[in-house]
Amino acid sequence: MSTGLVIDEDREFRRGVASWLRERDWTVLEAEDRAAGLEISRQHAPHLVVCDLLQPRGEGFQFCRDLRQAEDPAHRCLIVATGNGCAPDRFDSLEAGADEYLARPLDFGKFLASPPGGAWLKFWGVRGSIPTPGTETAHYGGNTSCVEVRAGGEIIILDSGSGIHPLGRALAAEFKDRPLRVSVLVTHTHWDHIQGFPFFMPAYEEKNEVAIIGFEGARQGLQSALSNQMDSLYFPISMREMRSRISILEVKGPDFKIGAVPVRAQFVNHPGVCAGYRLATPGGGISYLPDVELRPRPAGQSQGAAAVLDAAHRRLAGEHDEKVLDFIRDSEVLILDSQYNPDERASHIGWGHSCAQDSVALAIKAKVKRLFMFHHDPDHDDEEISRMVARARRMAARRNSALVVDAAREGLAVVLQPAPKKV
Repeated sequence: MSTGLVIDEDREFRRGVASWLRERDWTVLEAEDRAAGLEISRQHAPHLVVCDLLQPRGEGFQFCRDLRQAEDPAHRCLIVATGNGCAPDRFDSLEAGADEYLARPLDFGKFLASPPGGAWLKFWGVRGSIPTPGTETAHYGGNTSCVEVRAGGEIIILDSGSGIHPLGRALAAEFKDRPLRVSVLVTHTHWDHIQGFPFFMPAYEEKNEVAIIGFEGARQGLQSALSNQMDSLYFPISMREMRSRISILEVKGPDFKIGAVPVRAQFVNHPGVCAGYRLATPGGGISYLPDVELRPRPAGQSQGAAAVLDAAHRRLAGEHDEKVLDFIRDSEVLILDSQYNPDERASHIGWGHSCAQDSVALAIKAKVKRLFMFHHDPDHDDEEISRMVARARRMAARRNSALVVDAAREGLAVVLQPAPKKV
């Protein structure tokens, strides 16, 4: 969970900013003045600091200088000074060390849409196979695959499972009358990765632009998959009723760009044609492999011709896992299929999904910074997922790994801060 610090002597101002951030699942700390704010910042290393420029004795400027001179500034992703919009104040704020200057009334949505120098992601759908609403899945969420990434001025949506519906509502509320441009990266066309697209409200607005991007051959395959699920047999409105400028772009090779954001694709072991994606952001690499079967091999020992087949399976499995390992190596964030516990894995070989323990082992070997277990099984309630996370963390600890393990959870936002500049 991301942490924000709000510094202002005006209690109502602090409450307003804190409320906005808490609604978006941030942990918020508050301070009345510069001295208290510096102490809290040293203790908690917040991702976002909101400091009122118009404090007595120009403390807003001084706070920016003090924070930038702190011993470990790498933990402070954003510093925001707020004022009345005067050009000299903006210039002085940036000179003092602020990453951005916002005039009141504050538009934090626009600011966080493109965090300076870093990236931001949020989970909107984390479940696999089928949506699972209910009290037993309320904590981690029941919507199928959908992750929002903002970097380099781009809004990139990873898959369009049922989680794209609440994301669409949030984007419509944020942008209001302003035109919206988004790119939707589709890993594959299994239903739990496209079923939410007919309910993506921004696609019905003429002012908006929606680019749908997929693997080679996607122009026909994606067009067919997305439009067929809106056929009158299954849905009351056809895809033609979506008035936004929709384009379907075919990936010709493993490397391409969305705006200024470099993207790499990797085909993975999953029934049909399925790709994973890695986004290169100033805050580090974000690798997204929601559906992948690691270490697929037949159960038991075989003899004769079957033994040769087993050997071939093991060789192919090893080659596949090595490719995935190289693909995710040194990722800042890895969002990885971790659907099964060890008991379930044995009876689901060939289904295209991985055991959480295999996912953790791969992440450790690849020196990933943070792993988010993803594509939660529809039969796993919140308690089971929490148990799986606890086992995964114990496994990382036993291996003396610095890997941070979490389960992806709807509403969770993660800020990726840029690496500190070398002096």
